Amino acid sequence: MPRRRRDAGRALLAAVLVLGLAGCGTLSVDQEKQLGAEMAADARRELDFVREPVVVHYIEEIGRSLVHAAGPTPYKFHFYVVDDNELNAFAGPAGYVYIQTGIILNAANVSELAGVMAHEVGHVELRHIAKNYNKQKGAGVLYSLGSLAAAIFVPGPVAAGSQMLGKLAAMGVLNTFSREAESEADAFAVKVMPAAGYDPHGLTTFFQTLLKEGGPHAPAFLSSHPATEDRIAATGKLIQEANLPEGLRVSDGGKLEIIQRRIRLLTGRASSR
Repeated sequence: MPRRRRDAGRALLAAVLVLGLAGCGTLSVDQEKQLGAEMAADARRELDFVREPVVVHYIEEIGRSLVHAAGPTPYKFHFYVVDDNELNAFAGPAGYVYIQTGIILNAANVSELAGVMAHEVGHVELRHIAKNYNKQKGAGVLYSLGSLAAAIFVPGPVAAGSQMLGKLAAMGVLNTFSREAESEADAFAVKVMPAAGYDPHGLTTFFQTLLKEGGPHAPAFLSSHPATEDRIAATGKLIQEANLPEGLRVSDGGKLEIIQRRIRLLTGRASSR
């Protein structure tokens, strides 16, 4: 079995088990912190990280500026670079944010990268992850998600039925989440980016890039989100209505390009642009 598929199965199974232990109702902040630490430990074992200090510091610096601009928070944020060319970024409970190299390499400028990161910070600050546990706590959904994890571990005809059941159940949960929460995370990014000094137009231009690169299949960062055209229009409207200050950053004087070159040298990856 391919390593990444096996690792994804382990990560999903770990998440399912934690969900089952989380109990009823929305997680408290303390429970979310404990869950986040446990899942981050699993991620450290299962994911391939870029640990080159200059790259990591660059991403952490952008992340810290966004968190600071968002105001007081009960969370201690952690930002990681995952060695994966898939166009994706995601957040774990309590402020663990993961940016895949595919996102970094395909960002045309720092405002696009900051837009993706601000969106993920928004999921944490708005407690979307914690709230979503309440929707996933039902035994039927948890059973289906567990079936999906089992199907990843046991490929072949025996697993086919349970894999389909798990995918449908997971998709149903994610679609509900995305219709309500993803637009809120976009709005959060539009608000926070200018406060951190970044031009929020980067969020919409990167959406356009992802839509172009995805062709008939949406990249991972958009696959569970509202229709991209609608999302671009809604985010653009928010930006137009915002009273943006002058001098917001689109580029950062070539720093992103240096980071992209370092990632290519370290991983052998290339952007699709």
